[in-house]
Amino acid sequence: MGPDTDPATLRVLDLTDELAFQGARLLVGIGADVVRTEPGTGLDPAARTHWHAGKRWVPAADPGELDALAAAADVVLESGPVARLRGLREDGSSRWPHAVHVVVTPFGLTGPRRDWIGDDLVLASAGGMTWLGGRPDAQPKPPPREQALQTAGAHAAIGALLAVVSGTPQLVDVSAQEAVAATLETAALAWIHAGRFPVRNGGVYEHVAHRIFETADGYVAGGYSGSNRMWTDLLAWMAERGEAGDLLDERWQDATYRWRQRPHVDAVVRRFAARQSAAELAAEARERALPWAEVVPAARLTDNPQLRDRESLVTITGEGLPDGGVEDVGFPWAALPRPVTLPALHRAEGDAPWHGPGRTPPRTEQPGPRALEGVRVLDLTWVLAGPYVTKQLGEHGADIVKIESRHRQDPTRFAPSMHLRPGSDPDDSGYFINFNRNKRGVALNLRTEEGQRLLRELVPHCDVIVENFSPGVLARWGMDYTSLRALNPDVILVSMAGVGQTGPWRSAVTFADTLAAMSGLAGETRDPGGPPQGLTFGLGDMIAANCAVLATLDLLARGRGGHVDLSQLEAMAATMGPAALESVLGDGGPDPRTAEFPNRSPHAVPHGVYPAAGDDRWVAVSVTDEAQWHALTRLVELPCADGELAARRAHEDEIDAALAAWTSRHDAHKLAEMLQAEGVAAAVVATGQDLVEADEQLAARGFYPVLDHPLTGPVRHEGIVARLTATPGELDRPAPLLGQHTDEVLRELLGLSEERLATLTTEGVTE
Repeated sequence: MGPDTDPATLRVLDLTDELAFQGARLLVGIGADVVRTEPGTGLDPAARTHWHAGKRWVPAADPGELDALAAAADVVLESGPVARLRGLREDGSSRWPHAVHVVVTPFGLTGPRRDWIGDDLVLASAGGMTWLGGRPDAQPKPPPREQALQTAGAHAAIGALLAVVSGTPQLVDVSAQEAVAATLETAALAWIHAGRFPVRNGGVYEHVAHRIFETADGYVAGGYSGSNRMWTDLLAWMAERGEAGDLLDERWQDATYRWRQRPHVDAVVRRFAARQSAAELAAEARERALPWAEVVPAARLTDNPQLRDRESLVTITGEGLPDGGVEDVGFPWAALPRPVTLPALHRAEGDAPWHGPGRTPPRTEQPGPRALEGVRVLDLTWVLAGPYVTKQLGEHGADIVKIESRHRQDPTRFAPSMHLRPGSDPDDSGYFINFNRNKRGVALNLRTEEGQRLLRELVPHCDVIVENFSPGVLARWGMDYTSLRALNPDVILVSMAGVGQTGPWRSAVTFADTLAAMSGLAGETRDPGGPPQGLTFGLGDMIAANCAVLATLDLLARGRGGHVDLSQLEAMAATMGPAALESVLGDGGPDPRTAEFPNRSPHAVPHGVYPAAGDDRWVAVSVTDEAQWHALTRLVELPCADGELAARRAHEDEIDAALAAWTSRHDAHKLAEMLQAEGVAAAVVATGQDLVEADEQLAARGFYPVLDHPLTGPVRHEGIVARLTATPGELDRPAPLLGQHTDEVLRELLGLSEERLATLTTEGVTE
């Protein structure tokens, strides 16, 4: 990846720490030329090989040299605590106003906690992820593989491309806490709509009947939520094996009754799974198009036949690696030719890494109010992954035309378990309301030829089409990518199948839990010596959505159409960090975690979740260096005089016990304030209630804005993560009622008369 191979190549100056490693890596994946400034020796092998593959580096620069590098860059991506940022002036503006300057900090550039610090554990706790993980009889724990930091990095990459598409160099502020808080599915929404919040339960989903089941030789993830077919086909399979028990009785056909009796249903399904091998059960489920998957270790990712067939793995070459390189997880889209081989981080040749002008469009004298003003999106998605894509595009000004129907019922609108608020109906489902704001709703019955014809007629009026149907559905409607290009040569089609449009598993039906199982993530949720617990929220859906947004923005920035064949499995695999490399590179030593202390880290002591005063209240604490250790010991007496990490590690059990005894006497919120004031990374393990009502930082930054919904009235929504200073996003309309804008859109875009609209209604086309 050379500096002058393509004048359209985006130039990125990488000033990131762990907070945004994933953001810079994703930009490598879309073909950006990323140059990093840091010493090139002594890097952690996993960082050099996984996080920084495909990048060049130059030696650490003084301010003048850094300014020279920034002057030739289109995007400067920077992260870290506010006190350590190099690119901000004292007044908070960017030192490099000619460029898109993205800054990722733990808690944001504004607000009373702008100077707080935090690693993945602390930020996952402050943002609400940690609360959702773990067993009810043990301490909470965040998802594995630093998902809080990876989420922040993904939003940093999105913010960079939003600004590039806007044509306006500007500062972009990304708070890692907010990136996490926007990735919780119902954790805060349940509090907003029902005055309750989900609690950790060892891996049982609260609003869908999915979980991890033990098999004869391992574990599988699966369940029976979704369409009626998911239940009837699973029941038929169980009956064939003589394992259906009393579930064949008529009463179990009632979905509401099944939901109320879920423990009994799960017990019968558990017996069914326990008599099969994990691999065989998963393979037969794929044949039957049922959402089940084997829980595999991350080390097996490079053996996955679906990933290999789609050539989504990448070979990394470089000094110190085996001849021929090592295989690693790649990138989650096929919009552009994705890298097949990447060099590990290597030194830039010559005096300067870049020559000549970069890719950023010229400064817009009068930028549009939002980055995507003038872009129209045809939204054919449902549930979470797809709507999370169009939600983000709509926040930044795109006109989202969402196609729905009573004949294709989005569970988030129609399923009682997803309404969140007692007594609500499909038009005011709390789940649907949050993820479908800033959209116009059009009802088209796509079971009718006329509904399909009208859908095709909308294509020439749209720049982007987003769909998450099973592969082949669009083709049956005459809307495969080739047909769409005939209707609109510049159209961008974003397909979001669970495992992609091609490959031996292309027909697999996936839910968030099955993708976590396939990707290795679920396998790493086990406590030492215990079974995997899985996740209880749809993290995989939102990971995939962020990747789809990034690929869409890349094509918009290039000014060309294309087909984004996004695999949610590949998106999940891309968040497993260096897991696939660890058998080759080494994993840095034995796992310091224990069943009693599952949150320990090889890089910090103490590092964990500790009890606070009150019932089930916790605080996360992380001490990564000697200065933080000495600050902590000024507050509490701990059994280790030597501040070196190795010495602290030798006394970790005693330190954890003494620290837990001390924290248990303090209020969690006051304790986090006290520790942060002394320079120790800490945060409350936040519940949905904490986030919405008790977090002064989120309140000061207005992260839960209010929209006035026609049925629910004023209601809070999760806010916007990427804060663009020149072309900021906005929440400007509540989620649509079913078909609310049908006549408006069909008149506006297709010029239909009132008489024709009335006929369509009579014929059931616009139900």
